[in-house]
Amino acid sequence: MDGAFFLSVINELPSSQVLDLGCGTGRLTRAAAADGHHVVGIDPDADALDAAQRKPDTENIRWVHGTSTRIPDGVLFDTAIMTSHMTSHMAQAISDEAAWAQTLEDLHRALVLGGRLAFDSRDPAARVWERWTPANTRDTYTLPDGTIVETWIDGTVPRDGLALLTEHRLHRGHEEETATLVLAFRPEAQLRQDLRAAGFTFEQVLGGWAGEVVGEGQGELIVIAGKRS
Repeated sequence: MDGAFFLSVINELPSSQVLDLGCGTGRLTRAAAADGHHVVGIDPDADALDAAQRKPDTENIRWVHGTSTRIPDGVLFDTAIMTSHMTSHMAQAISDEAAWAQTLEDLHRALVLGGRLAFDSRDPAARVWERWTPANTRDTYTLPDGTIVETWIDGTVPRDGLALLTEHRLHRGHEEETATLVLAFRPEAQLRQDLRAAGFTFEQVLGGWAGEVVGEGQGELIVIAGKRS
């Protein structure tokens, strides 16, 4: 659902220049390229980028390892997106407020006049962390070699707007791997303020992927902002 929404935003302009910040393994990056756009995918996870580059049909994609500070010079983008990467939302994964402000400034600078930024962030009012328990999130899948992997997540109540999300993977019943993320839960009012400070015009915020108003969707804050000056 999130991919379809962001792709619809991108496709409002044919054959455009698109920036996918936090592209992960390239799910949406490749979909945009397949629709005829020229795409730059940027991600700080080198392993995810390596997996993305090994996938087919990437002729119109330029892959960059890093953060918004690595946005290529010499090209301006019609649309920039930041969306889900694994369990986190990319905007929330930028938990340091100085880094968040820098990211928005970098994105504003990288857009053409009239360009747009679209991203998603969880609405703190939805209190999604209450559902981040092993009982609610436990799942299993089988690797090609037959290994059974069990996964689950757990999270903490946000303190000063920050929550910890821990992903667990149990291989063969005893080899456990964990990865902990720090996620920022920013309310709508803060997102509006942060975007204005970076030079953006706040255009729209939705609460769900079917266009629901905030508070009536899936606990999302789906934001579209524009560069008007």
